[in-house]
Amino acid sequence: MHSIQWRAAFELLKPITWFAPMWAFACGAVSSGASPDGRWFIIIAGIILAGPLVCATSQAVNDWFDRHVDAINEPQRPIPSGRLPGRTGLYIAIAWTLLSLAIAPLLGPWGFAAAAIGLLLAWAYSAPPLRLKRNGWWGNTAVAICYEGLPWITGATVLAAGALPDSRSLALALLYSFGAHGIMTLNDFKSVEGDRQWNIASLPVQLGVDRAARLACLVMALPQGLVIGLLYYWGQSLHALGIVLLLLIQFILMKKLLQHPLQRAAWYNATGTSLYVLGMLIAAFALQASRLPLPTELGA
Repeated sequence: MHSIQWRAAFELLKPITWFAPMWAFACGAVSSGASPDGRWFIIIAGIILAGPLVCATSQAVNDWFDRHVDAINEPQRPIPSGRLPGRTGLYIAIAWTLLSLAIAPLLGPWGFAAAAIGLLLAWAYSAPPLRLKRNGWWGNTAVAICYEGLPWITGATVLAAGALPDSRSLALALLYSFGAHGIMTLNDFKSVEGDRQWNIASLPVQLGVDRAARLACLVMALPQGLVIGLLYYWGQSLHALGIVLLLLIQFILMKKLLQHPLQRAAWYNATGTSLYVLGMLIAAFALQASRLPLPTELGA
């Protein structure tokens, strides 16, 4: 490929989307409470696997199988614009899948299994015959798991030398995955017109823009409220208070979002969602703090 196609291929992999799973992997690693000493190579490999490999693969797969929809919604993308001609986009998706599977064993059996699950969901989301994205309930669930829960659990497991996270860490991973379903709903707002024409039943198409926006806000807020309650129950009141403050700011932003949801969905994903993921890190540090020995235990 010449230089223009290389730039288009990089654009196809959508680096801006890598942040979410990389951040979730880091949060899981923090939540484990394990020292990173001597494990930096594995941590870096895990972050690369979560973002530039598995997440990037999902973007390439989605753009290939969505090329007809993108021709309506976003014709400037690499495939519908012709900057990646023929089956180049499909070949990139296959190559990145194989590269991800080649790197995944560096993270041990769980790391490989998590990567394989993530890749299977990425193909199932976009490709026939399953094409989970045809229904917003199922498609958003698959993406939320891949973007939040799966990398969180992987990060926690890798830092704990292969031991699966405890029930508290799993609960946080599940709750933040649930909330990410709402984030994915807002992400679908930019594609409403093409989705309608190609019979893709995203939640904005199924429910209408206003109802989908209200549902997304509820789905994002509810798990954060439960996280706050759990952190208080676990004795981490300061961390819980931090998430309370973040959630209150989100409520203010949600009020603005609901006034003009179609126009402000992208704005909210850049503002309110940033506060959401910051709360994830606070929750991870809360778990880490809960694992530290008490002063009386240190003196024992």
